[in-house]
Amino acid sequence: MIVEFLAQPLTILDHHYQQLKDDGQDVINGLTQKPKTLPAKYFYDDPGSLLFEKICELPEYYPTRTEAWILNQYADEIAEITNCCELIELGSGSSTKTQSLLTAYQKIAGSCRYLPIDVSGGILKTSVLQLQEKYPDITVHGLLGTYEQALAHLQTNYLQSRMLFFLGSSLGNFNHEECDIFLTQVSRTLQLGDFFLLGIDLQKPKEILEPAYNDSQNVTAAFNLNMLSHLNWRFQGNFDINLFKHQAIYNQVDHQIEMHLHCQKSHWVNLEVLDLKVHFAEGESILTEISRKFDLTKMSQQLDSKGLKTIKTWTDEKGWFGLILCQVG
Repeated sequence: MIVEFLAQPLTILDHHYQQLKDDGQDVINGLTQKPKTLPAKYFYDDPGSLLFEKICELPEYYPTRTEAWILNQYADEIAEITNCCELIELGSGSSTKTQSLLTAYQKIAGSCRYLPIDVSGGILKTSVLQLQEKYPDITVHGLLGTYEQALAHLQTNYLQSRMLFFLGSSLGNFNHEECDIFLTQVSRTLQLGDFFLLGIDLQKPKEILEPAYNDSQNVTAAFNLNMLSHLNWRFQGNFDINLFKHQAIYNQVDHQIEMHLHCQKSHWVNLEVLDLKVHFAEGESILTEISRKFDLTKMSQQLDSKGLKTIKTWTDEKGWFGLILCQVG
């Protein structure tokens, strides 16, 4: 169930996390297979979301500022193409980059509706309040939940023509099968004439990619390790984050960053809520995230196969990042 809130009232925020709890079967499945894995969604409790905001400001981490540059350059053009429509963002975070789009739509429409969707209640609450103050003519309606919950909710709640957008190359966190399922869900959520705006990180040398995920300030390491703290809180676990070490490597065959937590000492971990006891051997790793890097032409072809016809693409001057605007045809 999606938990909704408007800028006022905010009292229901006390119940957000309780209502979002799941059975943790994905954690059980991931930690009992070989090699061990954990779903990337567990990065994003409130501390994890704040750490990711810090990652976005790091000098090594080019994706955020590069995508922000593209949006600043072309937001007016995007608004002109799509005209007045309901704006829906999956994984909105602080909605910082989105403000270029909101400013552009405010110019052409005066008033419109923006639905930021995120799994972190704290950062969602803060961004909704800030945006409602900055854009008084735009109705800001936050939705707290996962991508899957959001898309299911949106299929049964249709108000007007839409532009659904998914920025930050978050699509790269899905493997090929998950990506296919996600894009099918997007296509089913939208109706004829609706738009989909997608941000993707493009393929480039590992000398650029690996430092972006192994920053000199160790913020990404803290972000990765915080997943274990989140699991401790959510499932009454006893992970000792001092027994794990962060590493990110670029797989040049599959064109993806692979982020790991390496166990430094043999030990057992209990997750009481899940009735799960797991052994970690020294040197064993948990795959916590992949971040695939895309080819712009191939991605346009995949979108087209889902009925999402590419209207226009934009990139930065170096060709490091791409935006694709599609329409259901």
